[in-house]
Amino acid sequence: LDRPPESTSYADDESVPARKFAVLGAAGGIGQPLALLMKLNPLVSQLALSDIANTPGVAADVSHVNSRAEVAGYVGEEQLEKALEGCDLVIIPAGVPRKPGMSRDDLFNINAGIVKGLCSAIAKYCPTALVNMISNPVNSTVAIAAELFGVTTLDVVRAKNFYTEKAKTNVGDVNVPVVGGHAGITILPLFSQATPKANLSEGDIKVLTKRMQDGDTEVVEAKAGKGSATLSMAYAGAIFADACLKGLNGVPHVVECSFMQSTVTELPFFASKVRLRKNGVDEVLGLSSLSEYEKNGLESLKPELKASIHKGINFANQS
Repeated sequence: LDRPPESTSYADDESVPARKFAVLGAAGGIGQPLALLMKLNPLVSQLALSDIANTPGVAADVSHVNSRAEVAGYVGEEQLEKALEGCDLVIIPAGVPRKPGMSRDDLFNINAGIVKGLCSAIAKYCPTALVNMISNPVNSTVAIAAELFGVTTLDVVRAKNFYTEKAKTNVGDVNVPVVGGHAGITILPLFSQATPKANLSEGDIKVLTKRMQDGDTEVVEAKAGKGSATLSMAYAGAIFADACLKGLNGVPHVVECSFMQSTVTELPFFASKVRLRKNGVDEVLGLSSLSEYEKNGLESLKPELKASIHKGINFANQS
């Protein structure tokens, strides 16, 4: 899916299953545009927007969009039960964004507690829901609760866009798997597996890979400390959520990249292609053949990714 989900004429068709979708952190920089994109998705019948403040206003605003989903806004921990009960899919962009000079450790120390509280509520009120984690650092936050999809789709979106610019091809035809993690050196785009095939030089691939790994920093610096990647992240979150909804509805051959529990490598969590179906994950796909450059990149990223994963696991164990 290379464009945001759009409202279509079949939005009121009874053959489309009713699906409740919740956004936790809906009043934030990612949450608001994500809420709008999901209101436009005809697979969503109920849209629950939750945050610590300002959600009724966001919900009222979004509810005026003429599409299928009924919208409700919920405020605070005391209304989480109403927001979450009956949910098929929950997405979590809650937390603070990274600012210039802020390390991933700083970010984790703030967001880990938020993620833990929300995941505890999900386990209590909608334990069968699929959960998409956006809150950074994803390499650590996913490991707090384990059975989550880490949304790394922004890396794929960037890879498609950057590859298109260099290969001079149609962006709608491009696909690039991105594996590893979702921060810095742990992001490994597999340009050797990109389609359509373009004969890029090793120098071009190194430049594209470095830009991928610095993508978030590029946006943070361009916003001069006033935000991080919010609009592109909301778009990416909507793309992955749409894929999950299609999987739940039994659409065949739905494949996206995600950071999750994995045996693809010796690491307990890893981003790779996964096939989505009614039970969430139908199959975690392997890495296929890698170029020598990608093989070296894979080995280089493992120590940092391992440390980030254990940060999340240790936090969960101590909590």
